[in-house]
Amino acid sequence: MRVLLADDHWAILEVVQSLLKTDVDIVECVDNGQSLVEAAMKLHPNVIVTDISMPKLSGIEAVHRLREADCSSKVVFLTAHSDRDFIDVALQTGALGYVLKTSVGTDLLFAIQEAIAGRVFISSSG
Repeated sequence: MRVLLADDHWAILEVVQSLLKTDVDIVECVDNGQSLVEAAMKLHPNVIVTDISMPKLSGIEAVHRLREADCSSKVVFLTAHSDRDFIDVALQTGALGYVLKTSVGTDLLFAIQEAIAGRVFISSSG
């Protein structure tokens, strides 16, 4: 599985990389929504793991742009936002996963695997 990571906090990116490094191929890490769009169009990852709140473009806006460009990468949001409205908006973009950062260690890899299989996964505390 080729995974693109996007989060504006490098500490989060480092944690996610360390959690996933034995199970997936992390093709790139970016720190804003515009870079996410550019990297996804260039690298064609199987899965994009992205935060919602990022500079330049939010994760939601970035995913909208990718969908408009016919990007077929599966999307899993990794976020601190547990509000149901955020979950609904994220799923409306076509995302298949919604993982809370507080559950990253237990839920993220499973969410990625479910996304690859075409199934929706939402952290239970969300």
